[in-house]
Amino acid sequence: MPHPAPAAAAIASARDLIAAHGGRVTRTRVAVIEALQTSSHPLSHDEIGAALAADGIAHDRVTLYRALDWLVEQGIAQRIAGGERAWRFEIRRSDEHRHAHFHCDRCGQILCLDDVPTAASPALPAGFELDRAELVLHGACADCGRAGVKGHAQ
Repeated sequence: MPHPAPAAAAIASARDLIAAHGGRVTRTRVAVIEALQTSSHPLSHDEIGAALAADGIAHDRVTLYRALDWLVEQGIAQRIAGGERAWRFEIRRSDEHRHAHFHCDRCGQILCLDDVPTAASPALPAGFELDRAELVLHGACADCGRAGVKGHAQ
């Protein structure tokens, strides 16, 4: 799935973001951030790898995993549990921007749901500290739902 060529401002933004976190600015890290920034939905490792390959950026699986791990550790990106024990990744917009996700159990697609309210600060037992919270709704996406209805009607 090729991505449009990133604007110069996006390249500077990715480089600045990495540098602001004290990281080494590498071509892979910049390309991963740009792929996540331009995607309308969380991406799997394979989808990110395909986007990098489509943009002519040489990489290997280990380098890509390391880049994603570093971006998550720094809070630049976040992991979302996908189906079949595969992580999906999205760029973290800000600490204030929290949203739910919808996971289609049939095709594996994960969509961001900005309009679903998420609890900003749930009550936790004394001494517990919240690092992050995820709200993932499961079901069938519109395409799979229609396909399921058609399949039952025949």
